[in-house]
Amino acid sequence: MDEPNIISVTGLCNSFGDQVIHQDLNIEVRRGEILGVVGGSGTGKSVLMRSIIGLQEPSAGEIRVFNEAMIGKEEDEITDVRRRWGVLFQGGALFSTLTVAENVQVPLQEFYPDFSKELRDEIARYKIYLSGLPAEAAHKYPSELSGGMRKRAGLARALAMDPELLFLDEPTAGLDPIGAANFDNLTRDLKETLGLTVFLITHDLDTLYAICDRVAVLADHKVIAIGAIEELLAIDHPWINEYFSGPRGRAARRGHGAADDKAGVETQQRGRS
Repeated sequence: MDEPNIISVTGLCNSFGDQVIHQDLNIEVRRGEILGVVGGSGTGKSVLMRSIIGLQEPSAGEIRVFNEAMIGKEEDEITDVRRRWGVLFQGGALFSTLTVAENVQVPLQEFYPDFSKELRDEIARYKIYLSGLPAEAAHKYPSELSGGMRKRAGLARALAMDPELLFLDEPTAGLDPIGAANFDNLTRDLKETLGLTVFLITHDLDTLYAICDRVAVLADHKVIAIGAIEELLAIDHPWINEYFSGPRGRAARRGHGAADDKAGVETQQRGRS
């Protein structure tokens, strides 16, 4: 019997007042893949991630992570699931009054308060190394780091608990092309080395082509299609056409040697229950 999907979202609805963000949204994330999530401004990419990790209470729908139901649970009821994921928020979301090492240790102190300081320090040093930061960065504060280093520090914190599942929210936003490419390579290497599953929100076409196994497209309040980029190119939808076949999309496709294969796509129909 096949192993369940790492993430399964069915019939998700989110709204803020009269503003509907998601309506009957469905998405599944397979074990071991890097799934890119794209969509125009206001389509609720970050809201979707926040719903999955329990920071946004949906008005309807079902969310399962590691085959555990997430909606309607108290925080202590999903502690075991939360230990199995790590999150890199936009901009890193580091605590400004803590050093990089202290930031990395925050989830360790939350979930394993009995760990000794020596053990926490050792784990922090290793995660900082994994993120590609120099050892001396451990004692620096976020204000002393460049934008790219802050992203890596946030990644080190996301890796603190040896997660199986990694959420990355716009990890290359604001980085120069070299820094963005380096972060993409790091993400792919970590996924392969550590056996991670990655839920990746991005608008960076180069990132999609470089490391994503599949891409989910948010539009019209739901996921309208999910598949490899070559498959998405076969979809006749205005936003998909503009995004993937516009000037930047064509440049990214040429840059990564992708072909215009018109293969089939897993299309999630509107009105699916």
